[in-house]
Amino acid sequence: MFIVIVGEEGGRAGELQLALRDLGLDWSVRWLTDAGGALTIPREQQVDVVVSELSVGALPGTTLLEQVRALHPEAARILLLDRGHGTDALQALDVAHRLLRKPLDAGELVDAVESVAELRDLLVNPTLVQTIGRVGELPPPPKLFIELGRMMQDPDISTVRIAALVSQDPAVVAKVLRLCNSAYFSSGRMITDIHQAITRLGLQTLQRMVLASEAYSGGAVPGIDREAMQDRAIRTSKLASRMLTGPSADLAATAGLLAEVGKLLPGVNRGGPDDIGPHFAEAGAYLLGLWGLPMPIVEAVANHHQPARVRMSGFWVPGAVHVASALVCGTPVDEDYLRSVCQIEQLPKWREMAEETAQAA
Repeated sequence: MFIVIVGEEGGRAGELQLALRDLGLDWSVRWLTDAGGALTIPREQQVDVVVSELSVGALPGTTLLEQVRALHPEAARILLLDRGHGTDALQALDVAHRLLRKPLDAGELVDAVESVAELRDLLVNPTLVQTIGRVGELPPPPKLFIELGRMMQDPDISTVRIAALVSQDPAVVAKVLRLCNSAYFSSGRMITDIHQAITRLGLQTLQRMVLASEAYSGGAVPGIDREAMQDRAIRTSKLASRMLTGPSADLAATAGLLAEVGKLLPGVNRGGPDDIGPHFAEAGAYLLGLWGLPMPIVEAVANHHQPARVRMSGFWVPGAVHVASALVCGTPVDEDYLRSVCQIEQLPKWREMAEETAQAA
């Protein structure tokens, strides 16, 4: 495996090499101090992983990773963030598969690379690809949600422009207003237009409500109650986001909203005793990958039914979505997993939170 690390972390080369040797990993690592070296690697050379700091000289790390994506689309892209750069995380996820903290920790890097590799193996599973390939028409990408995301990257964007964009789709407006006035979000005052909804919900929550409206719209699917699924999705989203903080909470909220979206695809295993085919979580993750959603969300959806499958130290988005989905849907929580990440003592509190969410329905 060929790893390229760009930035000022070269002083940790010895630590990483020692860790790789201890783990029996035959990785070739190239340490570069400037972005130019990474961009001159020949296209025909296989690059497995590129790690970049947030700034590499005058070039933002996100710009470097975007250029790497064009030159070496096969490479896993990892961005290193200092503490205090959490606000940069969500924007970075458009081009980075994973985010790691500085200083670079050898164990965290190995876990991140292995996790991305396993997810790629999952998403190119021949049975899954064949199943999805037989679908006559996949649900289209949530265009309004994606466009909202692009607009929200502009710190000077006005709510007037946001409202104008959302208002172009009256069906989405109707659903967003209904959700905004539901017990989950209502503060007792009826909201009648998108401008008011933005004020009440905030842009992040509004974007997720648009996503729910788009992802769970469409024609009838045998055995699927879209309204009930959307209700579970919103409850899972809210619960998962309360288990984490900062940008991680936003990721968990979006992943929780999409945890069951794979059930809308034909030929998948929806958890029934007679179902065959790929699991709906993996099929949903494949769909989200096709839609171009950030890798941490894809990874969380793929593994929310088996969180221990994620090679990651600590409790993060897949774990939060697993617990939230299980509590909302009434399926077993993987308590062995929670013990392994030292979170089992939080389960009673999370159960109480789930009950509060159910009572608000």
